Amino acid sequence: MRRFFGGDILDHGRPEGSAGLVRSILLATLAALLLPLAALRGQAVRLSSGPARVSLIELFTSEGCSSCPPAEEWMAALKDDPRLWHNFVPVSFHVNYWDNLGWPDRFATLAFTQRQYDIAGSWGTQSVYTPCFVRDGAEWRAGSLDGPGGESPGVLTLEVGESGRARVAFTPGVGATGAGFTAHIALLGGGFSSRVTAGENRGETLSHEFVALAVVDRPLAVTSGGKSFQADFVMPEPAVAGEPRRAIAAWVTRTGQMAPIQAVGGWSAISERAGRR
Repeated sequence: MRRFFGGDILDHGRPEGSAGLVRSILLATLAALLLPLAALRGQAVRLSSGPARVSLIELFTSEGCSSCPPAEEWMAALKDDPRLWHNFVPVSFHVNYWDNLGWPDRFATLAFTQRQYDIAGSWGTQSVYTPCFVRDGAEWRAGSLDGPGGESPGVLTLEVGESGRARVAFTPGVGATGAGFTAHIALLGGGFSSRVTAGENRGETLSHEFVALAVVDRPLAVTSGGKSFQADFVMPEPAVAGEPRRAIAAWVTRTGQMAPIQAVGGWSAISERAGRR
């Protein structure tokens, strides 16, 4: 049996279903310069990765898993890391295969469980477990966040207007050229607290950061100049409301693949009012 942060493998049938979409949020800049809402009205907000590689750090977790709190604590500490958004973008996906063991996780969805199965399938396995860390599409043990360096996969940008209409664009770097890219945009919440009254974590109060609340995927179309790819979309509406902190994450993959090529992220203005505490 594999163990990670004390996590156990659980084998389940593949889920069916999909996450819901659509509505608007207002966002801030890559450097986490937290702008007041008034400053966002009437103008676009722009996040940009820059040309150097930004890693996507994923955590698959559940409030029903007693091995998950240490992994979530490690993830939560990233909010105070100066490399956040510049070197890495963290996203926590809550899976639902623990829900029938006593405690239904309010953040869990079938779509997030399916994502974990799809990633595991790209590794050649049908087994999934929690807590499970994934870095840039590969199974990973949480530790050093230093990247390999020297990688320049391209520039990923995200622009959001007053109405919630948004545009994502990707300009590939050397080695990342070619058609067939898909953008993935996730609305994240932080500062959540859950008092668990059943299941393995009964009696515990769990804290959560960088929780995926909604995800939307869009294929990118080549622009008229032929050197970049883009798509327009409407920002998703969060499945769970009341988050003290809000952020946005976006990453781009080759169509049909799970490993991200580039990522970008940043805090939104709601986080300023909460002081990011």
